[in-house]
Amino acid sequence: MSDRTDRNVIVIVMDTVRKDHLSVYGYDRETTPELERFASAARVYDQAVAPAPWTLPVHTSLFTGQYPSEHGASQEQPYLEGATTLAETLGKNGYETACYTSNTWITPYTKLTRGFDDHDNFFEALPSDVLSGPLARVWKEMNDRKTLRSIANWLVEAGNTVHEHFASNKAADSKSPAVIDRTIEFIDGAEGPYFTFLNLMDAHLPYHPPAEYRDQFAPGVDSTDVCQNSKEYNAGAREIDETEWDAIRGLYDAEIRHIDAQLQRLFDWLRANDEFEETMIVVCADHGELHGEHDLYGHEFGLYDPIINVPLMVHHPDIDAGTDETQVELLDLYHTVLEHAGVEPGAPGDADAVGLNPARSLLSASYRDDESLIDGGNTAFVEYSRPVIELNQLEGKAEAANITLPKASRFYSRMRSARRPNGKYVRNERIADEAYRLDTDPDEQTDLIGESDPEIEALEAVLETFESEIATAWDDSAVNADDDELLEEMSEEATARLEYLGYKE
Repeated sequence: MSDRTDRNVIVIVMDTVRKDHLSVYGYDRETTPELERFASAARVYDQAVAPAPWTLPVHTSLFTGQYPSEHGASQEQPYLEGATTLAETLGKNGYETACYTSNTWITPYTKLTRGFDDHDNFFEALPSDVLSGPLARVWKEMNDRKTLRSIANWLVEAGNTVHEHFASNKAADSKSPAVIDRTIEFIDGAEGPYFTFLNLMDAHLPYHPPAEYRDQFAPGVDSTDVCQNSKEYNAGAREIDETEWDAIRGLYDAEIRHIDAQLQRLFDWLRANDEFEETMIVVCADHGELHGEHDLYGHEFGLYDPIINVPLMVHHPDIDAGTDETQVELLDLYHTVLEHAGVEPGAPGDADAVGLNPARSLLSASYRDDESLIDGGNTAFVEYSRPVIELNQLEGKAEAANITLPKASRFYSRMRSARRPNGKYVRNERIADEAYRLDTDPDEQTDLIGESDPEIEALEAVLETFESEIATAWDDSAVNADDDELLEEMSEEATARLEYLGYKE
């Protein structure tokens, strides 16, 4: 067990958890009693903004301190290249590092586990040992080539089908207890300062909570009878009435309550073993979820606040407990961890690491008060690349129902947003831009595009600055390399894997 608790770091991501379903944020159902206890000694941020609406780019931003267009990880390029991760930097500075999750995007093939001494992925269909080594190279090459990409899409579709089967009530239980068990085991064995990262997937579709919490929040609901496939609804192939939405939300709340119970196990152990008080502990969500708002289900195809305004709580001996209305960005946690650790990237081999910026550290007196930040740090930015895999699944559901999806729709549109607590401007690639006053219209019901509003006009101008200084241009150019030539360049083992899967003769 570490005797350097003043430098230890634990980061916990509650995957797909929306802020307004947490009782610690005022929700009228007691979904998070442990987080309420945690919050009594932590800073609770009300205006935290995720840099993207889904797992891969958000986690890559957490691990690199970069916006999505800077690190490039998206469904169009589903892996991290050319950047030193937070775990790599901390590892070079004496930290023991570990990553435990059941999220299939946090694996060796995406390269997000680089720098972790120990890591495990509890996802049933695509475990870590499969998504590593030569197969990781094959996966990368599949996604880099237009023809082979269809194979990659099929593999993920198959993985999702298997996952949904194993996640059902009859087939398996939550993986969060195993994640917590491994975390406790790792911390108990650590001899120096440690950085531990967890991702808990319970609140991600499909919702099949343990019976104890299902009976509490969704009594009488059979989770196999409600719509658990967001693509069916979004494609227009499935209708959901308010009674079913209530059942879905009840199952979702039950999943959140289960996460909270698992966090209680971890926090109780930390307290009992003198690992809590001086340790930096971050609890956040990578993104939220829509349950019918804006006629959407899930977290694709929009940048609305229930998806990108996420919960964030930070326990740290130098941060006072209480509610904080300051707008923060999740990628600022990268800098906060570096300052807490007393580490400045720049050692040999760290040329691609983002340096510590005190203006982005929650521990700094100058936080968000620096003219080097766009708009002086007053605006947060969100980016969304075309969701290749979700789009493939959506098209499949639409085709099966004889529905034609218009190409000029949000389903095919990349998006960018500039957000402040009182307003938001969204740039859309294939449909009209959107703009909302969050101070007077928090549910984003009145689109102000075309209206004369000084705040909206200012946000559009700030977004243009972000696009000119940081964001890359949207590019539809296809890679036309010959697939056979590519396969010839692959190693014999990688080619054998493709042959085994039936994708190469």
